[in-house]
Amino acid sequence: MGVHGEHKMNIPIIYEDDWLLVVDKPAGLLVIPTPKNEKRTLTSILNENLKKRGLPYRLHPCHRLDRETSGLIIYAKGKSMQKRMMEEFKNKDVKKRYIAFVQGSLLTDQGQITSSIGGQSAITKYRVIERKQDFSIAEVMPLTGRTNQIRIHFKNIGHPLVGESKFAFRKDYKLRAKRLCLHAKAIEFKHPNTGKTISLQTSLPKDLEDFLRSQSG
Repeated sequence: MGVHGEHKMNIPIIYEDDWLLVVDKPAGLLVIPTPKNEKRTLTSILNENLKKRGLPYRLHPCHRLDRETSGLIIYAKGKSMQKRMMEEFKNKDVKKRYIAFVQGSLLTDQGQITSSIGGQSAITKYRVIERKQDFSIAEVMPLTGRTNQIRIHFKNIGHPLVGESKFAFRKDYKLRAKRLCLHAKAIEFKHPNTGKTISLQTSLPKDLEDFLRSQSG
């Protein structure tokens, strides 16, 4: 039995089986609390829903997404499955693809950013899907999983993400957005229990679609 049922949540479920749950995280929601100990996180919402429905297991996130980033995130039903799934991330066996709106026009249609982050190697591949007047739409594939990797890497090459406020000064860019324009749109991994390849994707959320519409004209 899933996280569906009469207790409705506004969190779209993209995939579910006996071991894993993959949801489409809305922007603006933390995955787990920071040291400030926020009460309402994606994890607490999902687990409260299970509790209300009397389900015995708990959900544990297998990776992270920034508060401002939307998109696919994998949860494990129970700690041992979480451990197995996190191993896959550690071994770089999980392929992730993001859609990012980046300031300005990227020099090449595809490229690789390799500046280290916090003294650790970091690699981000990208390809330009479309060029707009003031920004580029890129498909981004991080090959390593450093914290804030995509945001830092695009800032490092002089093209911070649209809506970025942590790693760039908004006032330096005339193009504004209500939120960070980064969406984790696709994920592919080998199921730790069945061995099958699971390949999932989700469309752009409404707020990013609205932003695109507001820019075309």
